[in-house]
Amino acid sequence: MIPGIAGDPPVYLNGEFTPLSQAKISVLDRGFIFGDGIYEVVPVYGRKPFRMAQHLARLARSLEAIRIPNPHGTAEWRELVGKLIDTSDAQDQFVYLQVTRGVAKRDHAFPAQVVPTVFGMTSPFARPAAALREQGVKAVTMPDERWLHCEIKSTSLLGNVLARQFAADRDALEVVMFRDGYLSEGSSSNIWVVKDGRLVAPQKNHLILEGIRYGFIEEMASAKGIPLEMRPVSQAEVEAADELMLSSATKEILPIVSLDGKPVGSGRPGPVYARLRQGYDEAIAAL
Repeated sequence: MIPGIAGDPPVYLNGEFTPLSQAKISVLDRGFIFGDGIYEVVPVYGRKPFRMAQHLARLARSLEAIRIPNPHGTAEWRELVGKLIDTSDAQDQFVYLQVTRGVAKRDHAFPAQVVPTVFGMTSPFARPAAALREQGVKAVTMPDERWLHCEIKSTSLLGNVLARQFAADRDALEVVMFRDGYLSEGSSSNIWVVKDGRLVAPQKNHLILEGIRYGFIEEMASAKGIPLEMRPVSQAEVEAADELMLSSATKEILPIVSLDGKPVGSGRPGPVYARLRQGYDEAIAAL
């Protein structure tokens, strides 16, 4: 294990591990100045990364989309994630990876011959509490006022931060956002709708970040015999849903039982959620 001390764990920065308190970047780093970078979060269960191939593929897609050269190959990223896991004795963790365009004179245009900044750290992961899984959570609706490249996992997250605070101010866990009357996503999660036993979600495009759980839930729905459609979902459909769910790396999959103060369906987690939750737990146990 890479040594550290309580409250000052080792982190990775540009090829070296260093105590968190000593990790520094230039104030001219474009990630700091412009939010010019991408990030990825890999959940770890029992010290084993979950769906890491998919996480690394999304990291590569996001880097390519904003024209930052990928600083590592897949094997190198895997090795780095393994080393980060070894910096902690926690069984369940979140490994955070971030790549910015690097340090350059402040100018909006891309600088030439700049070296990307690569940062990584891990944190203990407390899985969602049993009460959230069994009783469900509250959400509120709001317009989606973010930019039009939500498919890029960018560090420029101000729109998402404001949306999450909108929920927090209303004692809700998450927002359910709509663009031009159609469902997009939450501030940091994908949203799923159930009507008459059928699971429905927005199609994968530039208006949502395709969470890694997106593909995973597709697989679970198929395995559990749950019909699934990916298409435009109107706000009226969301408001008339029998069940609503959210999914993300940090929240896994949770039932939304209250939307804008009104019960969703029966106001309790529903049967489709229960089947997907079972599939999720089975997949974790099988790691």
